[in-house]
Amino acid sequence: MRVGVLTGGGDCPGLNAVIRAVVRKGIGVYGYEFVGFRDGWKGPLESHTMELGIPEVRGILPRGGTILGSSRTNPFKVEGGVARIRENLYALGVDALIAIGGEDTLGVATQLHLQGVNVVGVPKTIDNDLNATDYTFGFDTAVNIASEAIDRLHTTAESHHRALIVEVMGRHAGWIALHSGLSGGANVILIPEQRFSLERVCAYVESRFQSHYAPIIVVAEGAQPEEGDMVTVQQDLDAFGHVRLGGIGEWLAKQIEARTGKEARTTVLGHIQRGGTPTAFDRVLATRFGLHAIDAVKDGEWGKMVALQGTDIVRVPLSEATEKLKTVPIEFYNEAEVFFG
Repeated sequence: MRVGVLTGGGDCPGLNAVIRAVVRKGIGVYGYEFVGFRDGWKGPLESHTMELGIPEVRGILPRGGTILGSSRTNPFKVEGGVARIRENLYALGVDALIAIGGEDTLGVATQLHLQGVNVVGVPKTIDNDLNATDYTFGFDTAVNIASEAIDRLHTTAESHHRALIVEVMGRHAGWIALHSGLSGGANVILIPEQRFSLERVCAYVESRFQSHYAPIIVVAEGAQPEEGDMVTVQQDLDAFGHVRLGGIGEWLAKQIEARTGKEARTTVLGHIQRGGTPTAFDRVLATRFGLHAIDAVKDGEWGKMVALQGTDIVRVPLSEATEKLKTVPIEFYNEAEVFFG
């Protein structure tokens, strides 16, 4: 059997660990051949490939990013895109495809499966917002990076008596903000799932200063005030219909200064959260996902995604994984509110 592998969407620590596991077990145990598709769905769309054997995956376990490259190409937005993918897979002798990605990448995989393409999915997103899996690799790394940043900001905030705002990733789900805020001892955590009261945030800030400490506020990029919309860098949409978010931290800093008279500064972690080497947890999870993904190919479990449920790796329908986003439950957020102010 000849198996294609691609990585789509934003890069993520652990992608290379998945690729390595798929290839090592696929060749060593099942005797399969592999072809790597470059730059997400652009690869099979344009027949852009690379060699993918054991020599190519040596030493990539601790590396961030993806040796295959990535993009946000959406073949359903390209005229005749699906037909071209089918033709290219046939011409290359590819019998099955392993797609590693998040909501958008796996959404394409779901539709291709419905049109007869043999595809297996592997969940990837630092936002941890994919349904049907408890965790996605990359999330733990992002939380650790954000937590370390918050730890470092505490001392400078207190030295200069400033309110410091940390803007983290999270378009529709606040998992990174919640986990890094809790682990870093933030005084306020703002997430997309719960619109926030600016007046209440300012009250928390003033309360913190009254106790002779400086406040740390962690805000997800998709968080919104009770009266207002998401703050965006630009309104142009990508191939999957997303606007580019960014700026909520700076907006919040200006509001806090105007309302409290206290100096406020913003740190935007941005792509730092998803760059660099993955944590041990993410390396292990990504490796297990890869091993189970190639098993699913061997078993002909097309249209399935490997997922973590408890401590077990299971197979779930791709349609179930992409039908809705996994967002932060209100009870989880209520736990964090105990430490606000």
